[in-house]
Amino acid sequence: MSTLLALGRLGRTAGDLVFPPVCVHCGGLVEGGGLRHLCARCGPLMTFVQPPHCHVCGHPFYGEMHGRRACPHCTELEPAFREGRTCVLLQGPGRTLVHALKYHRALYVLKDIAALIRATPGIAGYLRGAALVPVPLHPRKERERGYNQSRLLAECFAAAGGADTRVTEPLRRVIDTPTQTAFDRRARQANLKNAFALRSGAAINPAERYVLIDDVFTTGSTLNACAAVLRRAGCLNLDVVTFGHG
Repeated sequence: MSTLLALGRLGRTAGDLVFPPVCVHCGGLVEGGGLRHLCARCGPLMTFVQPPHCHVCGHPFYGEMHGRRACPHCTELEPAFREGRTCVLLQGPGRTLVHALKYHRALYVLKDIAALIRATPGIAGYLRGAALVPVPLHPRKERERGYNQSRLLAECFAAAGGADTRVTEPLRRVIDTPTQTAFDRRARQANLKNAFALRSGAAINPAERYVLIDDVFTTGSTLNACAAVLRRAGCLNLDVVTFGHG
């Protein structure tokens, strides 16, 4: 609770005092706490990820660990990127925030997501000075949704990383693949084959550090497909970060 109060305080408008926001998770009134759309009961239910964690996906290890280790989620991934981090576990209010943004056009939750990103231990240093690459949506899906949530999250991550951190979009999605939700890892990998490509005229600087950005790390198949394209284009220093894991 103290972390959210210190790093997530967003301020209140006069309108909030008359019509307090409703918690997106439980539906109760948001009258206290450090977040604007999670109430004082639901905010502390967020599970922040901190070391020790899997070096591939960022999922936390519980107990004492030594050295870089992959978790059971990642034993078959063969990542095309170097390292992965995540901010929160995708459970309870964390899942609600992502679903509100992704499926219900709730752009207002980005303020809380940005505060939670800033509150994640070590994330600012991890991002600092990097070129952040959001996972692209297919143009049809982006038109339908009205935005790419990974692009909006990349802006939140860039703000956390500081002035030397920027968003760049060298990737495009060339195949309108079906949703990944019901697929296992093998099916997801097949579904994403050749789904991404480099944008026309995009240039990769081998001396620069790139960080792929997505909303959620599930099996890592989407991020890995994007990473493979960047690798083939000459990217030598590539990591990933997601808001949630689950």
